[in-house]
Amino acid sequence: MPFPPPDTLHPVTFPDGTVHKGNVFLNNAIKHPNWDIGDYTYASDFDPPDDSEAWVARLAPYLFPGAQDRIVIGKFGQFAHGIQFITDGANHAREGFSTFPFAIHEPDRFMTYPSTLRPGRDIRIGHDVWIGTGARIMAGAQIGNGVIVGAGAVVSGAIPDYAIVAGNRATVQRMRFDDATIATLNKIAWWDWDIAKILKNEAAIVGADLEALIRAAKT
Repeated sequence: MPFPPPDTLHPVTFPDGTVHKGNVFLNNAIKHPNWDIGDYTYASDFDPPDDSEAWVARLAPYLFPGAQDRIVIGKFGQFAHGIQFITDGANHAREGFSTFPFAIHEPDRFMTYPSTLRPGRDIRIGHDVWIGTGARIMAGAQIGNGVIVGAGAVVSGAIPDYAIVAGNRATVQRMRFDDATIATLNKIAWWDWDIAKILKNEAAIVGADLEALIRAAKT
């Protein structure tokens, strides 16, 4: 079978022909105005939701009606089971004597509550990012291209391109490549090539053959 097109919902088919329902291209599983998801970014789940609304609730449970913050994700992301995006809807006003959200318990006042919070902060994730099982991506996180997020990590703030992060709060454990290589990869931006060219150069991409990628970028 050919590589699945980006409008595929379930892109993994086992050798026996069985479609793997626990793996989805996210931009087809989620239809929501606060999400912007690049092609070929997939999510895996051992108990996959049934529809777009359920996927949103699973991945971003605090993205309530009226939210202003966005989740912006690049291409070719790889998101493991159990990750969550903790958007600013999870926050409580904390300037007063109590943090209790009284307004959300009365339907007539529910929509007044967001105005008591600070403005929503977008979550932005670059291209070719791998997020491990059970990670939490906090409001305002800015994750660069090629980042690897360890299982169970709690990520906030800005994470540089091609860093490996882990822990709570997640910190950079090491950089995957040197500065010159990272700059070259970002300039090449293979994720923006058409899929035929990407597949033609798959060995160089996954095999870290930078010279081959540089040559391919010129063709």
